[in-house]
This record gives sequence, structure tokens and C-alpha cells, in this order.
Amino acid sequence: MAQDDLLFMTASRAAMLIRMRKLSPVEYLEAILVAAHQQQRRLNCFTAILDEEARKAARYAEQAVMDGAPLGPLHGVPISIKDLLDVQGTPTRHGSVIFADAAPATQDDVLVQRLRDAGAVIFAKTTTPEFGVKGLTDGPAFGVTRNPWNLERTPGGSSGGSAAAVAAGIGPISLGTDGAGSVRGPAACTGLVGLKPTLGAVPYETARDAFGNNVYAGPLARSVTDAAIMHAILTGPAPKDPWSQSGKDQHSLSPRLVGDDLSGIRLGYIRRCANPRVSRDVQANTEAALKAYEQRGAIIEEVTDAIDWIELEGRILYQANFTVFCAQYLPRWQNQMDPVTLAFMERGAQYSVADFRNAQFARGRLHRAIQDLLARYDALVMPTTTRTALDVGFDAANDEVEVDGVKCGITRLGWNSALYPFNLTGHPAITIPSGFAADGLPTALQIVGRWAAETDMMRLAAIQETARPWAQARPTTSAENPASRN
Repeated sequence: MAQDDLLFMTASRAAMLIRMRKLSPVEYLEAILVAAHQQQRRLNCFTAILDEEARKAARYAEQAVMDGAPLGPLHGVPISIKDLLDVQGTPTRHGSVIFADAAPATQDDVLVQRLRDAGAVIFAKTTTPEFGVKGLTDGPAFGVTRNPWNLERTPGGSSGGSAAAVAAGIGPISLGTDGAGSVRGPAACTGLVGLKPTLGAVPYETARDAFGNNVYAGPLARSVTDAAIMHAILTGPAPKDPWSQSGKDQHSLSPRLVGDDLSGIRLGYIRRCANPRVSRDVQANTEAALKAYEQRGAIIEEVTDAIDWIELEGRILYQANFTVFCAQYLPRWQNQMDPVTLAFMERGAQYSVADFRNAQFARGRLHRAIQDLLARYDALVMPTTTRTALDVGFDAANDEVEVDGVKCGITRLGWNSALYPFNLTGHPAITIPSGFAADGLPTALQIVGRWAAETDMMRLAAIQETARPWAQARPTTSAENPASRN
């Protein structure tokens, strides 16, 4: 198998070849590790590459195959983990200089343990901005993580390291987290599939506010199947996440979605959320994706309801949380923290308790508004972001996003306004590639499903994957910078 084909193979295919003894987990891992070290200098997407730990796990995986032992769905597959989640024996640095000298974690996060139990080989920790605070991946602690499609663009954030790695063929899948779009935004920037589950479907035991949680964990992958496999592994209750306690409550696939005939399926098209514009290229690719559904019989209806997307209230909840949480670090670390973190904290400190409580009430209203829409539609569809990836030097605290040359406000208004609402409402959302823009970078379509209807949502994504495939598109992995569609 050609080296490039090996690196860009899906996790599901790799696991199948390993089970059939046609692919050595040890040799597969070595190819990934070589690519990781080579591309790290170019992309800066890892905080740690766990060579020896991963080699030991790969040897164990290979022996299990030879012994005929029971094998999990990701047996022998190399996977990276965002550096907000604990991996035993490795420091969790949270993208911050505050934790530069952190001790190694004494145990795996529950989700990392579930991946290990499924046979995965954990080979790296991936970069994240400080505490996952922004939609770009850079910071004083580690520098700038770059987009493999164009090194002068961001891979998004805060799971940007995971996205850059998978897009560049350094592991077929990665575990990210999503507090305001932090899986789906990076996936959109790098031409990947990114899944945010229903609130409680995948436990998030490290949430600081367990009951008011809006942070989720999910896969960044090159195929819908790989995302679905990881999601199935991660789901189920965990004792420290109250939202997960109802158990593995996913709806079965709707019979109307079993085949390619979508007759009777109604999709609500949301042209814009809180954003004033969508780029011409994103709009064209979105319409092409919707046409693929229409050609299979789906009814596409533009949503004209006047929805309050609570951008201000969402910002209050987000920034006030960082104000309170990070206050403990200011006396010692203020001069070394990310300026964006500090700016968000300063703004969050201006809000009152009444502002915060009213924002929580607004969250409930937004949930009910989306529930009303999903009583009429089988799913909602919309552009994931308004334009392609921003420049790596973009200031997420102060700069305005330009869409086709027009300034459209801060990132939550100008770029990723379709992401944060569904962190607040709890509905599952998946982003998939929708094509390329004139600048050579990927664009994306977001599908939002009914509560616990991940299976239906992923089936709609898979239909789009078949109708308008994207796996053949790969960024260059050489030292060259220009975007490639080879």
C-alpha cells in the first residue's frame, strides 16, 4: 500500500485490515509516528507525541490479533486526544503556560479509557488554545497551529490541533471537545467530519458546571462512518456527569432514512443565524448540497421564523464563566496568559448576576424554539461557517471577520454564529464538507438533529457523503504551502 494511502485510510478500514491480519498495528503506528514528527515542524498540532507508550500499545494490539483474542471496533487504530482531556502518564496542559510543568495524569479520562477498551492506540495529545477559549488554535504556551490546506490559515479552534492532524493524515480520527463549536468549527476549516452529540449522550465528567454544562466531546474524522464508530464507543452513562445518567438513549434509525429515497423527509434550511452575511462560495456549496437532498426526494423549506439566537446572552454565559474560573490564576500568571483569555475575562466581569440569570433563561427559550422547528422538520441544515478559515494572525478578541470583503463583527457574529446555539440547546449537530471555495480551502454544511437522534443525523450526513464525496481531497503534506485538491 502506498504511504499516502496508508496515512489517509479510514479508521474503519484500518481496523478491518488489522482484524484480517493484512495490516500490522506496529507498522501502521510507525507510519503515523513518522508523519507526526515530520508534520509537527510544519503544523505544530501536538503538545506531546507518545512514541514509546504508543509502540507498547501497538505491540500488545498485534499480539492480541495473533492470539485470536476478542478485538474491539478500533483495535490497533492510532488516535490522538485533545489536550483538555487526561491521558494517563502524560501531563494535561490545557493550552496554558499555567500548566507547563503539570504532573502526568494519574488516570485516563473516562472517554480515553473507553477508546482504549475499544482497542485504540493513543499516540499523541493535540494542541488547544488556553482552556479552549477561542475559535483559533494558538497561544503563548505553544505558538501557532496551522491549517494543512494553507499554512497561513487557522485550523479553527479550540480542537484545532486534532483537526490539523487528521486532515494531514496523522491518524484517522481524533477526540476533540466542543464548548461553542470547538469540534465543528475546526472540522469545517479542514475538510473533516465533526460531531457534537446530544447533551448527556457522551459523558463530560470534567465540566466545571455539571448541571449547566454546554461542553461536549466528539470525533473529528475523515468519514461519517468513523465518526459514528467513535460516537458509539463514547456514549453511555458515567457517574460524574448527571446529564449522562439516563443511559445510552439514542433513537434508532428512522425507517424513512434506511435507503436513498428521501421522499417525505422535510429539512428546514436556515440561511443565517446571528450572522449578517454568508460568502458567495459557501452559499453556492450549501445550495449544491441541498440540491443533492432534493434530488433524492427531500423537501427543503427555508426557515423564516424570527428566532432570537441569543448571541449576547450566549456571550454572557461564556465570558462570565471564564471570569470566575480563571480569577484564581491572575495573581501569578496574568502576564503570561493569552490576551484573548484576559479580554474575555474583563468583559465577563462587567455582567451582573441578573445578566447571567437572564442569559440562562434565554438558553431555555432558545431550546424551545429549536424544539418547535424540529417538530416540523426532520432536521435543520445550514452553512457551518460563513466563510473559510481565518488568517492565523486573526485577533479573536478584537478583529472583525470579513466576508467577501465586508466586515461582519466578531467571530460569534461574523464567522461561526451557527455553532454556539446548539451547545446551548443540547441538540446533536454534525458538520460535513460541502466543497471548496475559490481560495482553495474547504467549506462545510451543518446538520442539526432532534434530541438523541444522532443516528438519523449521521444517516443524512452519509447520504451527502455518497452523493458528493470528499475523501479524495487531500491537502499537501510536503513543505509546500499552496492548497491542493489532489
